[in-house]
Amino acid sequence: MTTQPPQDSAEKDPLHPRNRHRGRYDFPQLIKASPELAPFVAVNKYDDTSIDFANPEAVKALNRALLKQFYGIQNWDIPAGYLCPPIPGRADYIHYLADLLASVNGDVIPRGKSIRVLDVGVGANCIYPIIGHKEYGWRFVGTDVDVVALRMAKQIVASNSTLAGNVDIRRQTSSTQIFNDIVEPKEFFDLTMCNPPFHGSQEEAEASSRRKEHNLGTQKAPQTPPTQNFGGQATELWYPGGEATFLWRMAQESTLSKSNIFWFTTLVSKKETLPGLYKSLEKAGATEVRTINMAQGQKSSRIVAWTFLDPQQQLAWREKRWGQNQRRNKFSAMLFAVLAHRFPPNAASFQLLISTLFVR
Repeated sequence: MTTQPPQDSAEKDPLHPRNRHRGRYDFPQLIKASPELAPFVAVNKYDDTSIDFANPEAVKALNRALLKQFYGIQNWDIPAGYLCPPIPGRADYIHYLADLLASVNGDVIPRGKSIRVLDVGVGANCIYPIIGHKEYGWRFVGTDVDVVALRMAKQIVASNSTLAGNVDIRRQTSSTQIFNDIVEPKEFFDLTMCNPPFHGSQEEAEASSRRKEHNLGTQKAPQTPPTQNFGGQATELWYPGGEATFLWRMAQESTLSKSNIFWFTTLVSKKETLPGLYKSLEKAGATEVRTINMAQGQKSSRIVAWTFLDPQQQLAWREKRWGQNQRRNKFSAMLFAVLAHRFPPNAASFQLLISTLFVR
């Protein structure tokens, strides 16, 4: 098994260079895209224009505005209490996965509908398929055990024409399985991705929320349940045994789909989880393991990716699944570089042009 050292970005801004959310939020533009955000925006005690991130409704309104302005999502909502993730960090995961594919494809990112991604734990928010399809034209299968989350994710897909036909939502009927009964025998995925539950119990999750409330200065009386500003149901926040046990199971199950999936990937929140995961992957027979460090603000995380394909199998995979797009992708990369010199990268005209040319 080949294990590569963690990769760090040399950029001063910790977000990925292609992340649309580098820099500060442009609240006037976000309010223009989604006027319902306006009541939540105010000048805070630091004399900055912002929202109250301890207010779940404010966070939801911000996400809705970001999805409208940057990803063309006109209809998006989640049930009360469900995870409302910070979009910049979620976008980073997608961009680093694009780099992962490019690293085994002559530094060219494979784009378009031929690239299939399995999102384990898609949640009610459907964030990863939204970003991944908008940025790279990939197709997604999202799975979850929560029937309410599945119903909401399906509603988001059906009510946005850009997602309909490009995102499939499936139910995982077993709370103890991840890939089993999801990946069909003759089905292939270029990537899997997962943001696993990292607490080991409800009590641990609530204790974490109370620490956050204390840091934000919004702590409540001890007998009052803590508020999750980004929400989250039990299946989204905790798993018996925590992150380490969940990822041990994922490593074990990945061996059963090792010929159907090129790269298995997952976020790992706790660095203490890494040694056990590496040991599990070595025992499972992974041929290559990579760790990609990420950071958003003061929070650090990382992606662990692994494959069971040897170099010859990887070559055969690329030629069979990506070969037809190789020339177009190389031309697109050159054209993108030329356009980036002629237009400001954040200009609306540039974003529209890129979406028209590169997303199918």
